[in-house]
Amino acid sequence: MSVDLFLHNLARVVFVGAVAALFLAFVELAAQRVGTSVVAGSYAPGRIIELAAALLVLVIAITLREIRDALKANGP
Repeated sequence: MSVDLFLHNLARVVFVGAVAALFLAFVELAAQRVGTSVVAGSYAPGRIIELAAALLVLVIAITLREIRDALKANGP
């Protein structure tokens, strides 16, 4: 497996994980409004959103690398 294919698949998996973390943050926020917790108080919803944002930065970096490589392959 080439590095490009690995990074492409990694970006997809991390993106799905970030979207799942965002969903979990909103569910946790709703659960806290009711008076309970989904993650047993381990993480606040804001902290989960920060984690998702950090994961999305990785996805953006990988995507920009793919764009750069595609532009190099096509020439100026």
